[in-house]
Amino acid sequence: MTTSSQSKSNFNTRVKDLQNQLPDLLISEDVDDLKNYGRDWTRFIEPKPCAVVFPRSTEEVQSLVRWAKDKQQALVPSGGRTGLSGGAVAADGELVVSLDKMRNIISFNADDRLLHVQAGVTTAAVHAAAVEQGLFYPVDFASSGSSQIGGNVATNAGGIRVLRYGLTREQVRGLTVVTGTGERLDLNQGLIKNATGYDLRHLMIGSEGTLGIITEVTLALVSPPPPLGVMLLGLTGIGDIMPVFNACRHAGRLTAFEFFTQACVEQVCAAHGLKAPLDEVCDCYVLLEFEQATEADEAQMLAAFEQVLEAGYVIDGVLSQSDSQAEELWRYREWISESISHRTPYKNDVSVRIAQVTEFLQSLDQLVTEHYPEFEVLWYGHIGDGNLHMNVLRPEAMSVHDFHSHSERLTDVVYGEVARYKGSISAEHGVGILKKDWLHHSRSDAERALFMHIKQVFDPSGIMNPGKVI
Repeated sequence: MTTSSQSKSNFNTRVKDLQNQLPDLLISEDVDDLKNYGRDWTRFIEPKPCAVVFPRSTEEVQSLVRWAKDKQQALVPSGGRTGLSGGAVAADGELVVSLDKMRNIISFNADDRLLHVQAGVTTAAVHAAAVEQGLFYPVDFASSGSSQIGGNVATNAGGIRVLRYGLTREQVRGLTVVTGTGERLDLNQGLIKNATGYDLRHLMIGSEGTLGIITEVTLALVSPPPPLGVMLLGLTGIGDIMPVFNACRHAGRLTAFEFFTQACVEQVCAAHGLKAPLDEVCDCYVLLEFEQATEADEAQMLAAFEQVLEAGYVIDGVLSQSDSQAEELWRYREWISESISHRTPYKNDVSVRIAQVTEFLQSLDQLVTEHYPEFEVLWYGHIGDGNLHMNVLRPEAMSVHDFHSHSERLTDVVYGEVARYKGSISAEHGVGILKKDWLHHSRSDAERALFMHIKQVFDPSGIMNPGKVI
């Protein structure tokens, strides 16, 4: 039997060998670094990495991976660690590979409108770089200030504007990846058209670091959108969401259509001292953003508002009159996750077809209420792309461990319903550790078998983020 002291000794020996082999590589064994870099936003698994390394280039990553392959040392790629599925957790002596030192914007090509960056560049930094060029990077979410592009690609991150611009996948024109064999792959290299067989770029997107470490990304930028209007509407009930969505998307070009319940509003207001967004207390709300290039665009959306108001779907609403007011309205949606973090919520990030959203939401809410009436559940999500977030709040008197055990039983109920609707158990946060045991609800036996074969090709030694996804 290996004792904890023996394991620690083995870790120390392994790290010393790495230092000797790669003396220029930044390595930390600091206790705070191990805890900080050894986990993501999930808090159900205790991080136990052997060390954290900070490569500064693709070449350093290559050298590291080759060493790890030779020593059979497991690696866990680490970006902004904003994931919610345990994909960046190092819980079994793995070596964490942080991309924090790879934050260079390598180049911008104006003709191609391509931005080439290292994988550690934050989403917000990409936004800023695009603005400097008079362009726009459309993928956005509340964690953009800390999430990193490499992690966005590794999980095919979505966010609030998928309805208009699609997922991260749609913006990726090229990737540099170091596979589990230490081989460097430069994939697609900025091309729009490339009909030369398998597009391995798309295989890496969403792979969660299980096939290789993404070190550089080439992103397509787009023209800035016209001025955007933001409207927050209070609805009479969940069943009214789709009629409002259909009316609004026929009235104008939507860039976002977000949903959240009154319970979410209460949490945000309590945490940040905000006033209620509307005079009326409503069962649920939608926040929609639309392109407002002309006065006619606003007039058409206001006409849609009058239509749904007269039909009884909407109780009250407000249209932003300035950029600052638009930002204030967005807070009720974007601050939800932060406002409930102290309750260690158990998060489910699921999706169904858009046409099924209302029926699925009502069915699942009823099931959860019947099976677990003691849990407080908050619902919010991206209605325009069928993605719903179910957040179960930990009771104040319940330990995190006990709550996690109860929540896993709840997950059986949730994912069983997802399977019935032929949906996805993970819409945008990946599978990681927390969801892999339920992957069969969304992927067939044949698909999962192919996953294993693909993993074997790119990572025959099994050192790349082991225990995640499959």
